[in-house]
Amino acid sequence: MARANRSDLRLDSPKGLRTPALGRKRRRNRDRASRDRFGRFTEAIARAMGTPWFLLGLTFFAVGWIAWNTLAPPAWRFDSVSLGFIALTLVLSMQASYAAPMILLAQNRQDDRDRVQFEQDRQRAERNLADTEYLAREVVALRLGMKDLASKDFLRSELRALLENLEEREDQDKPARKRSRKGDRDRDRDERSPGA
Repeated sequence: MARANRSDLRLDSPKGLRTPALGRKRRRNRDRASRDRFGRFTEAIARAMGTPWFLLGLTFFAVGWIAWNTLAPPAWRFDSVSLGFIALTLVLSMQASYAAPMILLAQNRQDDRDRVQFEQDRQRAERNLADTEYLAREVVALRLGMKDLASKDFLRSELRALLENLEEREDQDKPARKRSRKGDRDRDRDERSPGA
């Protein structure tokens, strides 16, 4: 099975929009690259339009336009004050009519990236859940295994019972030991005495 060129695969595009491994024509690849280039261009414009510098520049442009067409000699003016700056209105309307679709295209691309990110997050969450469930099963298995082992309390009770058994035996063996000690002393005395 042929593999897709890794440079053609983009992780920030949804799976359905990625280049498949088989059956792509060069013309389609060029179109795809062209659309991607245009998409990046629209994102750059939309990003630039959302900055204070753009608003400041547009304000200076409009103020400069109005000042020029108000204060400049009448021969140099290109937009009439008496008509309400029709050319300025047309320029700003044209700018707005181009800006809105570019912003929408940029939002669509961002939605696609968000969808891919959401899918990756969902897969990561599934893996984390599976790992957590596995670890929980392992902990339960360890706890069950620990129940079969002797605990400190169990060992203490067994040692106490053993000690009591030893003390009972010792108490039972004391009279027998006294008798055997007395017999040992008598034998020792008999052995030591010269007349025996």
